[in-house]
Amino acid sequence: MILCALVASAFTVNPAPMEMPRAVDAYLVREEGCKPRLEDRYDVLDLWISRAVDGVWTDDDGREFMLAALDVLPPALSSAPPETRRGYVSGLVSYDWRKVDEARLFDAIDKLSPVEPCEDFSRPRRRPRGFREVRYYQGTNKTAIVCAYLRGDESFWRLATWKLREGDAWDEKFEQFEDGVIYGDEAGIEVARPSRVDDERELLRSDARHSVAAYNGWRVTDSDEFTVLDNLVDGKTFIVALTNDLKISRAKYAETVPTGIDGSNTLAVARIFATRAEYLEAAGEDMAWTAAYWNQARRELVAYLPEGDTKRLMKTIRHEAFHQYLSYACSMIPASPWFNEGYAEYFEDESDGEWGIDVDFDEAADMIAPLLEMDYGEFYAGSLEEKTLRYRLAWSIAYFIENGARKVRFDPFKNLKRDYVDALVRTKDMRQAGAEAFGGVDNLRLFIAEWKKFWKNR
Repeated sequence: MILCALVASAFTVNPAPMEMPRAVDAYLVREEGCKPRLEDRYDVLDLWISRAVDGVWTDDDGREFMLAALDVLPPALSSAPPETRRGYVSGLVSYDWRKVDEARLFDAIDKLSPVEPCEDFSRPRRRPRGFREVRYYQGTNKTAIVCAYLRGDESFWRLATWKLREGDAWDEKFEQFEDGVIYGDEAGIEVARPSRVDDERELLRSDARHSVAAYNGWRVTDSDEFTVLDNLVDGKTFIVALTNDLKISRAKYAETVPTGIDGSNTLAVARIFATRAEYLEAAGEDMAWTAAYWNQARRELVAYLPEGDTKRLMKTIRHEAFHQYLSYACSMIPASPWFNEGYAEYFEDESDGEWGIDVDFDEAADMIAPLLEMDYGEFYAGSLEEKTLRYRLAWSIAYFIENGARKVRFDPFKNLKRDYVDALVRTKDMRQAGAEAFGGVDNLRLFIAEWKKFWKNR
């Protein structure tokens, strides 16, 4: 196993969230005699960056320090087609630093540098011990330090960059960088290079583990179907409970909303931050209204612990974990919000059919048909009160399907969920899938009438 030593100094404080690679395509692979399976294909440059960068840290004044291992050079073509993790890893070749193409090495540095690097590199003020070579690529730019170095015991280059803040004294910061990174001899943190096994699930798990491996305070908890990453203080007991709950919840999801897709090659990744500030740094300010979300592009569930309220967090994760499950169950084709949010609310909600808001069932019944046609922009639009009503109405539909629809004479809605999921995967159209699942206007009218009867008689 190749190991890297990270500098243990003032540079490595305030770890910044590391993102998982972006999945840009999902293919449904069908082979004779087997259940179809989902194959995620990723932006190849994202795969390279996520495996090259070992950590990013920011200090209290906004300076950003990054460490990376250039043990594998980036794709030769910036427009390389998307690839599965297995396909990407199978093509990796470790290089010998003595034979590496200087242009390819510079390209790797350019892709990770916070400023445009200069090909005419400079060298340190004195030869450091333990290094074959040290180069500075920032040129005359005095807003960042870009340092590539070759350690005496390794066969590949590493990269350290330090983006400074406006007003920093260059000479002082450059000396601090050299003393800490090049001439420093403090004990470091060892980070294993990401795995190269021939298994999609384990490669995803390896990437998830690598994203926090250099960060003090982060914990990784694994089970067969899950990897949970967290930096909760004294959170071990909660994480064990959460991991157990996720396993139970996922079984409930699969039983309630079954899928014909083989999920044995997929992994549910959850990243839980201790604070809201860390969560928003990862999620962005446009997600300030949320406590958790399923990032479908990055294939991970992201959450934070709201003011120590583990019970609330558990409910929120059950909600988001259903979105995660349904995305895989439907081959990453977006399900209608009434179905996706309705069942997420159903699994989150532990009450016995309590709406939690005042509702007129005659007026609500008139909203069902338009709700079934809504996309996500329409579903999330309007005031908080309007959105809350839509969420509860979607929940009430899921609750009725599970608790009331099967009691309707002749069981006309018996296969509604199955038909919806099958039609969605086949048509890739959430509205058409809904129309097929409900089986025509007359059946939809019957559904709404029975929904209204069910809730009025409770």
